Amino acid sequence: MTTKKLALLLMALALVAASCGDDAAPATTAATATTTEDPMAAWPETVVFGFIPSERGEELINDIKPFMDYLSEEVGVEFEGIVTADYNGLVVAMGNGQADFGAFGPFGYVQAKGLYPTLEVMIQSIRFGSDLYHGQWFTNDASICDAPPVVGAIENVGGVPTLKDPKDVAALQVGWAFGDAGLEPELLDDGTPVDPGLACNADLDKVVGKKIAFGSATSTSGAVFPQLQLLNLDIDIENDVEYSYLESHDNAVAAVYNGDFDIGVSFDDARRNLREDNPDIGSKVIVFNITDDIPNDVVAVRGDLPQDFKDAVYAAIEKFLSTDEGDAILDEIYGWTDIRPATESDFDIVRQAAEKLGVTSD
Repeated sequence: MTTKKLALLLMALALVAASCGDDAAPATTAATATTTEDPMAAWPETVVFGFIPSERGEELINDIKPFMDYLSEEVGVEFEGIVTADYNGLVVAMGNGQADFGAFGPFGYVQAKGLYPTLEVMIQSIRFGSDLYHGQWFTNDASICDAPPVVGAIENVGGVPTLKDPKDVAALQVGWAFGDAGLEPELLDDGTPVDPGLACNADLDKVVGKKIAFGSATSTSGAVFPQLQLLNLDIDIENDVEYSYLESHDNAVAAVYNGDFDIGVSFDDARRNLREDNPDIGSKVIVFNITDDIPNDVVAVRGDLPQDFKDAVYAAIEKFLSTDEGDAILDEIYGWTDIRPATESDFDIVRQAAEKLGVTSD
């Protein structure tokens, strides 16, 4: 027998004796090492949350500060809020790592995802029970209406824009607020009544020859879906209308209110954003048509952030919305009343619209 085989045999006999002998001491097992590593150790120390200017930038910064303060306290990570110049600015900020979270319109997110596939859609906003919204067309010229405008709102019924009672649509309309008895006429803090929003029915061929105020060129409701409607009606925006991009929904509403443009488009109902300074805006800016349904705006996130961190941020935002302060702040910023986890496939309709219009991330 070789020396190596003898050594192995003696080792085996020793192990048997140790495990079976009556007088042998019980075998001991080394204690399994335990980890005390903090699960939050992989979380970032600071994050940047980007917003696009749905309202005047200075006001938006003031509105988002208490939101960021809440997230910092609740999540245990410092949150900084920034407002980019437009949708494209936020896309670039997310793509190059200057922003970790971003509140996007649907097309802004689709554009960002196309350029930076590692981005993920995390939150779908909900407004008064609906996860859908529209682009709305409005004017300061009541003569384009099929009938005199009335207190009302436009909603798609079977795919047809239909004039309805303002209390029967998902989007909260200018001149209305939630009180103890539900929807009721709105008063400003100083007691000034806000004019209820007027609406009428008018076909989109009425825009031919008019001066139109769009939002950003990549705004889903402020440009992409409205321009697709015109394309489908064989209305050429380069030859049949005069138009400008004013970079925000508020700017488009203000331009029509001030008489600088005949017609504008925005999300519904962006007139509310200007009611504090212009309580008569609902009667001077008349909604006359809307786009097809669009999935609501979202929050996107860098995909490489830890999943438990993303879950913690989602839970914190959901909790913030359940507070009176959070409900008021997020209503003021973007009109959110609730959130749900977002689904990537919901945005296929936006991709299809953008491709047909030729407005893509390429």
